Amino acid sequence: MTTLLQFFSVILLALGLLGCKDANELQLNSVTTASTPSVSAPAPTATEQKTVALVMKTLTNPFFIAMERGARRAERQLGVQLQVKVAAQETSIEQQIQIIDDLIGAGVHAIIIAPGDSQRLVPVLKKAADAGIKLVNVDNRLDPQTVQQAGLAPVPFLSVDNEKGAYAAAQALALHAAPDTQAIVLEGIRSADNARQRQRGAERALADNPAVQLVASETAHWKIDEGYSVTQELMTRHPKVQLVYAANDMMALGAIQYLQEQGRTDVKVGGYDAIDEAVAAIRKGQMSVTVDQQAAEQGFQGVVLAQRLLQGETVPLMTLIDARLVTASTLH
Repeated sequence: MTTLLQFFSVILLALGLLGCKDANELQLNSVTTASTPSVSAPAPTATEQKTVALVMKTLTNPFFIAMERGARRAERQLGVQLQVKVAAQETSIEQQIQIIDDLIGAGVHAIIIAPGDSQRLVPVLKKAADAGIKLVNVDNRLDPQTVQQAGLAPVPFLSVDNEKGAYAAAQALALHAAPDTQAIVLEGIRSADNARQRQRGAERALADNPAVQLVASETAHWKIDEGYSVTQELMTRHPKVQLVYAANDMMALGAIQYLQEQGRTDVKVGGYDAIDEAVAAIRKGQMSVTVDQQAAEQGFQGVVLAQRLLQGETVPLMTLIDARLVTASTLH
C-alpha cells in the first residue's frame, strides 16, 4: 500500500495543474447529444448582486475542481457572488447537509447542489426552498419520488446521460474481447442516481457482448483507495478477469495501481470523468477508455440556471449536455 499512497500523492500534486486547462479544450468524440438546448449566459444586469452557492461533494476528485472552474467563469461573466462549499469526501453526506443548513442561515439567494446522495439531502433542500432560496441540481440527480414525497417542487437538473455514457465506455472496453472473457464493475455510491445509471449502462454493454461474462460488481464509493482494495479483493476471487470497468476515474486509477503492482498487463481498465490523470493513463496505454462529461461546462451552466431563476425566468427541468468518449484514437 506504500506505493498506493505515493501514487495518490502524485494525483493530489497534479490537482493544482488543472486550473490552467479547460475541460472543453480536449478534442474528443461525442457519444451523447443534448436532450434540451444548451443554456446561454444572460447578460449581467444592474440589479442587486445575488449570492449563489455551489455545494459539491469534495475537492479530492479533480472532476469537482473543473466544475468549480466553470462556475467561476460564470461568476465573472454574470456578476454574481459565488460561494463554493465542499465536503471532505464523496461519502460525507451529513457534512453536505450541514453546509446547506449553514447557507440557509447565511441568507444565500440560490444553491447549486451536486449531492453525494440522491435522497438524504432532500429534506434540507426543502428547508432551503421554503426559505425562498432557488435550487439547481447538477451532476447527480435528486430522487424524483423522494422530492415529491417531501413536498419539494421539482428541481431543475443539469448533467449528462450517465447510463448512455457508461454504456459507450464499457462497450468500447469490451469491443475486441476474446470468448469467455471475465469482467468486473466497480460501482459508485449505490444511493446516488448517477452511480446506478452508470452501473446499468456498463452492465448492459457487457451483457450485450456474448464474449464477456460479468463475474462481480461491487461498490468502491468513488474513491481511489477503495478502487485499489476492491480490485484486489475481486481479482483474488476471480484471477482470470481481464476487463475492469470503474464508474469513475478515481476508482479506475486505484485499480490500475493494483494491477501494475501485480504485473497484470493483460487487464483492460475503463473509467468515467476524463480527469487529467486518466487521460494521461490512456496516453501511456495503462487505461483504455473514459468519458468526459464536461465538468467545467456543468459548473458554468449551473450558475447560469441559478441566475435565470433569480431573474424570475422559467428554466428547463432537465438539461443534458454532451458526454464525450475518450480513447487513445480520439487523443491523436
